[in-house]
Amino acid sequence: MASKNYSFEKYEGNPVFGNVETGTMFDAYVWKPDGKTLRMDVSWRPKSALAVTFSEDGIHWSEPQITLDLADACDWENNLNRNCVLPDPFGDGYLMYYTGQWWDHTGGYSKIGLARSKDGIHFERVQREPIMVPEADFEGASVMNPFVMYENGRFRMWYAAGETYEPNVICYAESDDGVHWNKYEGNPIFCGNPEKEYERARIGACHVLPEDDGYLMFYIGYRDIHTACVCAARSKDGITSWERVPENPLVMPDPDSWDANSCYKPTVVRDEDGSYHLWYNGRHDGYEYIGYARGQVGKA
Repeated sequence: MASKNYSFEKYEGNPVFGNVETGTMFDAYVWKPDGKTLRMDVSWRPKSALAVTFSEDGIHWSEPQITLDLADACDWENNLNRNCVLPDPFGDGYLMYYTGQWWDHTGGYSKIGLARSKDGIHFERVQREPIMVPEADFEGASVMNPFVMYENGRFRMWYAAGETYEPNVICYAESDDGVHWNKYEGNPIFCGNPEKEYERARIGACHVLPEDDGYLMFYIGYRDIHTACVCAARSKDGITSWERVPENPLVMPDPDSWDANSCYKPTVVRDEDGSYHLWYNGRHDGYEYIGYARGQVGKA
């Protein structure tokens, strides 16, 4: 793969979405449904729901609208978060892959569900059962943070797995219909490296972008369970032989700032000019909102 270098600069006016009135907004997924307007699907913690907001510049966002809530919840979910929305390749409308969680006094677990919408705002669950559950030992109690793309006639999913509070590894699965999934036999495909301080504890949720010569994956690196940053790695096939970019970590917490504790869950849009737009949720104590950073990628 061609050698590149990566550089990201945070927006001075961060955070760009979420405030004391809205409460915690986290784990966003940003894309351009019409090729122009930015759509952000986001988790809304105080409402235990998923929501959507729109923007023309990536900085100023519309009032959030709930897209899926607990009104028709299944018996395996009492909280909703960490979703990914894409056009339905088999018809008009949209598909939403989301994380359904269950928390009680005994602990918690996460599973992945599927919902569908005609207008991209009002989603309904496709089935009562989750489409993916933890099975392997390394998946622990949870599968979560689905990132799904439809490519060359198949659905491809990268997902995080492990502990429920914060996951441990990244895994991969494929599907012909988007409902029934075959997990990759070589899972997990990406694990934390104890020799890298920024991810010595674990890794988490990712966003994958196709490139001319492979795939670029943005992911969370955890120095410890409470301290995280944004990193990236590259692979020719998006599954095997991931190579971390030498500039890692790309986005780090700033002391005494709104993201002083952690920079989580990157989501990225690439412009035609090669520049990257990255949104992430930053945390300072109990406050968590969405921030923005602009990136440049050049030849090394």
